[in-house]
Amino acid sequence: MKKNRIDIITMGCSKNLVDSEALMRMLHKKGYEVLHDYDCPTGEYVVINTCGFIGDAKEESINTILELTEAKKEGQIGQIIVMGCLSERYMAELEEAIPEVDQYYGKFNFKEFADSLPIADSTGSTCKENRLTLTPKHYAYIKISEGCDRRCAYCAIPLITGKHKSRKIEEITAEVEQLVAAGVKEFNVIAQELTYYGLDIYGERRIAQLVDSIASIKGVKWIRLHYAYPNQFPMELLDVMRKHTNVCKYIDIALQHISDNMLQRMHRHTTKEETAKVVTALREAVPGIHIRTTFMVGFPGETEEDFNELIDFVKWARFERMGAFTYSEEEGTYSAKHYDDDIYDETKQRRLDKLMRIQQNISAEIEAAKIGSTMQVVIDRKEGDYYIGRTEFSSPEVDPEVLIPASERTLRKGCFYKARITASEEFDLYATTLL
Repeated sequence: MKKNRIDIITMGCSKNLVDSEALMRMLHKKGYEVLHDYDCPTGEYVVINTCGFIGDAKEESINTILELTEAKKEGQIGQIIVMGCLSERYMAELEEAIPEVDQYYGKFNFKEFADSLPIADSTGSTCKENRLTLTPKHYAYIKISEGCDRRCAYCAIPLITGKHKSRKIEEITAEVEQLVAAGVKEFNVIAQELTYYGLDIYGERRIAQLVDSIASIKGVKWIRLHYAYPNQFPMELLDVMRKHTNVCKYIDIALQHISDNMLQRMHRHTTKEETAKVVTALREAVPGIHIRTTFMVGFPGETEEDFNELIDFVKWARFERMGAFTYSEEEGTYSAKHYDDDIYDETKQRRLDKLMRIQQNISAEIEAAKIGSTMQVVIDRKEGDYYIGRTEFSSPEVDPEVLIPASERTLRKGCFYKARITASEEFDLYATTLL
């Protein structure tokens, strides 16, 4: 165990990562050495920022806590601190089940942990930034709001995070300016529901104004938008995408299902016809846009007819980026209270596998069509014989990448290059840079 050292382990989504960044900044100010996602934690304190979204994520968080309690017993680490979505939702249950944890915090009060610590180093921290990032230095996540006012039948997130709460435009743009000054070029705008942005503090949706403001900041190379909702989609946002070349032709919009039966049971407040109109409008307004979406299979009451309708829709829409997952019952949600989880696990998995096989073929065709084209690529890292980069159509860690032979020339991480696409696989591209 190393005195004055704190290890932070982040589970779950990029929104949790932003919270870990905030905590890390606080701890640095107090003079602590802070490491993130280190393979072998040895800190005086170990902080686990948990995820409580779905069953698998909750299980992963709990297993991580249990592993660290064993490390504590063996003297490898000091105190264990648990924060985040899981402890926000199950504080009392966790305290009873795993008393070896020294302190539990929720999702929003983790500042109390930093405040409770003594100053570790009288010389103070060398950290000068207003915000630390745990991503590569050329990109960052910008969280524009917390919470969600939607009440989808299956989703526990509103139970964890509460109502939608936007940050002010001025606060967000100031953060972007600070990060640009620190060398960040790519900004991934995130929220649980970004189309609601501004409604709570301005009385109207202001996501288009916000993105326009960020795009106007000198030094912002790419802006990418995550987690929109199809119902009442703000079409004025598409005007901003056309206006600014640094707003990527990319939108992450979770659709979840397409049959009217499922959409109604899920409380999605939209219809198949309305959803198809949104997809068509996106493609018409922003030619070349890449749409990322997710679907759920195995929701209570999903018939083979419902599932086949989803299959047909995916074949029609030909999404550039698509993920899917099986339904898992979350206590406290409408579906847990009012529906029986009546789809066999085997059926859920069969439907998921079939859906993803279809998407795999679609993705392969879409990526293959890019062969011979010239695209701008940002370099994220080097692995073996290749530099690994992305186009504007790919978010970090989740989307297809571009592999460029390292033997061609020396490329710099975080820099942008023109590249000609030479080959493709089911998801990834191969390219050569242009001088």
